[in-house]
Amino acid sequence: MKRLLILAVPVAIFFTPSLALPSEDQDTTVVEQFISKQAKQEDGEEYVEARKMLTGDLNRDGVPDVAVLYTIEGQNGTNNYLQYLAVFVRAKGKLIPAAHTVVGGKHYRNVELQSVSNYVIRFKTLSYRASDPASTPSRKGTARFVLIKRKLKEL
Repeated sequence: MKRLLILAVPVAIFFTPSLALPSEDQDTTVVEQFISKQAKQEDGEEYVEARKMLTGDLNRDGVPDVAVLYTIEGQNGTNNYLQYLAVFVRAKGKLIPAAHTVVGGKHYRNVELQSVSNYVIRFKTLSYRASDPASTPSRKGTARFVLIKRKLKEL
């Protein structure tokens, strides 16, 4: 019996991480489908390398949700870009889109997703001063968002 246990434990440990991957893959697929649909509607494309995803409870149900910062650029053939925050909540083990909003973009502000804690999504920001060139915002700041009744609200 001890031999069986000694052999079974390493096998269980080895295969357990792979059981978590399908959920992560499913989450990524849900996010990618959502962003792809929006990019198509805007006649733009996602700047995939800029995407950042963080998990944390956002709807106060004790289950980790997902906050995603992503950028869509080139709308209608322009050199514009917009940064969006999308929130996906977990229902019955699967992610579903809950809300999204513009949080940054060209001539507005650049945002960097920092953390998700205590139901709040936190960003570092760089906003434009009147004296800044169009490509270089310089005013440092922060932004915070919360999910309230399937809407994102900036605090």
